[in-house]
Order: sequence, then structure tokens, then C-alpha cells
Amino acid sequence: MRIGLSADLCGSTIDRSENGPPTYSLRKNMTTATIAAHFRHVHFGGNWTCVNLRDTLKDVTCQEALHTREGFNTIAVLTYHVHYFVHAVLKVLEGGPLDAHDTFSFTHPPITSDADWQALLEKAWSDAERFATLVEQLPDDRLHTDMADPKYGTWYRNLHGIIEHAHYHLGQIVVLKKLMRSDDQKIR
Repeated sequence: MRIGLSADLCGSTIDRSENGPPTYSLRKNMTTATIAAHFRHVHFGGNWTCVNLRDTLKDVTCQEALHTREGFNTIAVLTYHVHYFVHAVLKVLEGGPLDAHDTFSFTHPPITSDADWQALLEKAWSDAERFATLVEQLPDDRLHTDMADPKYGTWYRNLHGIIEHAHYHLGQIVVLKKLMRSDDQKIR
């Protein structure tokens, strides 16, 4: 027995039946172009929160990116972590296998200078733009198909997961940056 349909913020419809968990179906207006736009917004701006990765990180120095605070990841680690999964799914979009392991996603290459930090950021931005372009080119009907392997779920689920993941860690980066810059022991 169907109890009712309701819309969530990701563009899907939730069917809440009496028996079992809710099921989701994609709205007709949620296209790969729309998903690519949401992805670009969290990376480059234009979302309704007015916060994005590029603008948040543009004035972060290497020293700030590597600053450790007990119990927290560094800004560099979080930036790399977000990019790690974007890069992994980018490889799938390019026709390769999914090869990502959470244990490696927090271990960035050595950053010993501002040039190293800027190179990491530039790689993140170029991969993000390539990712969005390939998502736009993905046929809409592929959104309901499995990405790489059925155990990972559909393209729709994974693409939205990448966006949600970026927003989550963007929030952490913003808080760390504010805490660091409000400390009496200014790092700059």
C-alpha cells in the first residue's frame, strides 16, 4: 500500500510504502547536466550557500593547509580526500575501473612548499572540471544503471554522493580555517 510520495532536495521522489524501506525514483528534470552543475557549484561557486572549495582555499597558504589541530584532519588532508574520490570516479567516467580505497584517501603526496600545495589545488580544479564535463556527456538514462559494479549502486547515487561528500568536507575546511585564523597564535 502506498502511503504517499514526497520530493527530497536531490531531485528524486521518495515512495514511502507501509512495508519496507522507502524507494527512490528520479524526477524527469534531474539530468546529468543538472548534476554536473551541482558538482561545479560546490567546487567553483554558484550554489545557494555561497561557499565553494576554490574560493575557500584560494588564500590558504601551505603552512595553513598543513597546520595540525589535535583531533582534526588538516586542510590539506581534507582537500586531498575530496579530490581522491573525484579522481577515482573520473577514471570510471573515462572508461577505467573503479580503484579507490578509503585507507589511501587521507594520505596526500608530500607537500613541502607553496608550489606543492598549489599543484594539488590545480590538479583538484582541473579534475573537477573534467569530471563535470564527462557527467554532462553521460546519457541521462545511465543514471539508473550501476556504476562500475552493482555493489556500489547507481550512477545517480554515486554522483550525488560525491557532491554530498564535497559539501561535508567543505564545511570542515571552512571551520578549520576560521578556527586557525581566530587563534591567538596566528599562523600567517
